[in-house]
Amino acid sequence: MTHLALALEHSHQSDALASFFKAAGDSLRLDVLRALRNDSFGVLELAQIFRMRQSGISHHLKVLANAGLVTTRREGNSIFYRRSLPAGDGLLQPLHRQLLETLDTAPLADALRAGIQQIHAQRADVSREFFARFAAGSPAQQDLIAHFGLYREPLLALIDELDLPRRERVIEVGPGEGGFLPDLAARFDQVLALDNSEAMLDRARQHCAQAGLNTVECLLADALAPLQVPLADCLVCNMVLHHMPAPAEALKRFAALLKPGASLVLTELCSHDQVWVRDSCGDLWLGFDQEDLAHWAADAGLLNGQSVYIGLRNGFQIQLQQFTKPEH
Repeated sequence: MTHLALALEHSHQSDALASFFKAAGDSLRLDVLRALRNDSFGVLELAQIFRMRQSGISHHLKVLANAGLVTTRREGNSIFYRRSLPAGDGLLQPLHRQLLETLDTAPLADALRAGIQQIHAQRADVSREFFARFAAGSPAQQDLIAHFGLYREPLLALIDELDLPRRERVIEVGPGEGGFLPDLAARFDQVLALDNSEAMLDRARQHCAQAGLNTVECLLADALAPLQVPLADCLVCNMVLHHMPAPAEALKRFAALLKPGASLVLTELCSHDQVWVRDSCGDLWLGFDQEDLAHWAADAGLLNGQSVYIGLRNGFQIQLQQFTKPEH
């Protein structure tokens, strides 16, 4: 390497270090990184959480982005910020990793936690208000994206292949009208269906009654709240996570409902850019990257398992992801 190339390389490293320490040298920016540990927020949401003007929070986000500490993802017309993960073997990688590990040892301040919970509550209200419009029995809007029949057989095949401790109990979060409950009842001794919509649970109960199922219990519950229910050998969540205000928190809640050795099975959309689903289907998120699901699952103490991908003619792609709760 020539002297000029060496000089340029050293200059680049010095600039990167300066940007990193500038970003990490401000307490508010460190709190932004804490807030983004397992969530992504838009600029307006972060401005609300930190009670700042949009221009002020935008400045801090720009500094963090220049240092490689946050990345962005476009969700329709909105830009959402998330925390970057340490990668590669460059000069900043150990500093980046140590910074995040140190930040994660400190609990969130009460005001910051309350601000995040307020955003989650607002997101949840948007989702509930959408589905309340269809309480009278309108057709399932999810069929506009992917009818259950398109992924039923691959999903059943995945569940049948699982090496579960037992098949005593399965939980389905968000069963909708109950179309998958007969399949689960044929494979597990007990089925618990959790939904935060009484209207949807009534339809699921009717479906079970018509099918003569007496081992299925439908319970009105918020899956994002701590639940006192028996632990399950398997938990299934089909096309629901993109309606949840805090997907990473949801995976933690799901993990808490599993026995050691049990599996979480998610059916979800892959990341997409079809923004019409927000208004037509009530989606809060435009699908998910497999890497995000894996990261959230790992943070919830789950291990990666099987993956299945199904391409649809309308441009969407479905992913089946299975995660296992360690035995010990």
